[in-house]
Amino acid sequence: MNFRPRPQEELDVNITPLIDIVFLLLIFFMISTTFKQEFEVGIELPQAASEKRLTEKVLEITIDGSGAYYLNRKKLVNNELANLKHGLQKISEGNTKLPVVISADAKTPHEAVIRAMDAARQLGFSRLTFATQQLAE
Repeated sequence: MNFRPRPQEELDVNITPLIDIVFLLLIFFMISTTFKQEFEVGIELPQAASEKRLTEKVLEITIDGSGAYYLNRKKLVNNELANLKHGLQKISEGNTKLPVVISADAKTPHEAVIRAMDAARQLGFSRLTFATQQLAE
């Protein structure tokens, strides 16, 4: 009897399907990931010719078209002056040197903007500015 050793098959792992799945997952996550956090209140800012950006920590008072207030993107329970002052005091932690940026919709009632300015003034904030859009040229 002639017993010759059989040639052994070379074992290999085919990773082509694995690579395909990884690329599909990569594409899925790239498409489904948001890189810019959108603010849920749609306001249309008034336009201005000058542009100045603040780079430090700020207190942002956003007022929508109906006059509802948002402090640093969190909606206030009601629109009363005392509630607005309490929210500003809590967020600022007593630091009245922080700049206050008022972002009001172009259709916001004038009274709501004045109320926000008054609340900041009563608490001792002296650095007050308004957010605007750059004029389209």
